[in-house]
Parts: sequence; structure tokens; C-alpha cells
Amino acid sequence: MHEDDDAELFRAAVGKVAPLRKPAPAPPAPPRPRAAARPGKPDEKGVRGRLADHPDAVLLRGDPSAFRRERVSGHDWQRLRRGQFSAQDELDLHGANALQAETLLARFLAESAQAGLGCVRIIHGKGGGEGVPVLKNLVDRLLRQRGDVLAFHSAPPAQGGTGALLVLLARR
Repeated sequence: MHEDDDAELFRAAVGKVAPLRKPAPAPPAPPRPRAAARPGKPDEKGVRGRLADHPDAVLLRGDPSAFRRERVSGHDWQRLRRGQFSAQDELDLHGANALQAETLLARFLAESAQAGLGCVRIIHGKGGGEGVPVLKNLVDRLLRQRGDVLAFHSAPPAQGGTGALLVLLARR
């Protein structure tokens, strides 16, 4: 069979056709409503500004966690912020409730100190939904209270970002 034969057969099978009419143009879109302020939403810039002044302030999703004791040198602080310390161990708190997380964290830090570890990573997650990230705030508060914690900072994006912390521990 030849290509012309195929085309001929197709035209015979389809029969007479009429061209489609062009559709009418779509009506213009209604003007978009102007953005309005939403009452009841916290002013994120204001909240973030207060975080530096008050260690007990609430961290929001995406906010970095940071803490440094005076005896940590500026050089070590910069290295920690950049993620240049190797985490020697890791604790993942995904799926834990607040009570479990507190127990796991205390045990992990005690074992890390006993083993003489200098830097560990704690994964608390970024917090689901629109509420306040519970584990993130819990871990931040608990670490600030421990004398064996010299400094901590949210990990760089490749190491968990604001869902994880790199923690410098005091060596025995």
C-alpha cells in the first residue's frame, strides 16, 4: 500500500467534514481585589525582632535558632553558623511528643557529653501546619538551660536548615 492510498482510505472513511467555528473570545477577567491587611496575624518582623531580645520568645516556622555563651570565640561561632563543624552524633526527634522529646534529648546530651563529643546535630523538624513549632521551641529552651551546651545554631540548608540544630558541647 502507498501513502496516497492510506490518505484516500482515511478521507473515504471519515466522509465530508465541516471546519470548526472559531470560539468566541473569553470575557475580560474581573479586576483583582486589592490586598488588605489581615487582622489577627502576628507581625513577623516585630516577632523576629523581639526574639533576639528575649530568649523565652516563641520561634516561628522558618525562624533560625541561635545561642552562644560568652566563652565561645567569634571564630568558632562563625564556623558553627556556617556548618563547618562535623556532627559526631545525631538525634532525630521526628514523631516524638514534647515529653518524649525532652527525655530523649536529656539522655542524648548526657551520653554525648560522657563520650566526649564536641558537636552534635539535633533534628526537631520545622513544625507542621500553621501553628507554633512545638519541638523546635522546646529544644531551643532546653538547650539554653544546660550548662554543657556552649552554643547552638540552626543548621545550614544542606544539613536540615531551620529544622535542625548544630550544638557545640563543653568537653570534660
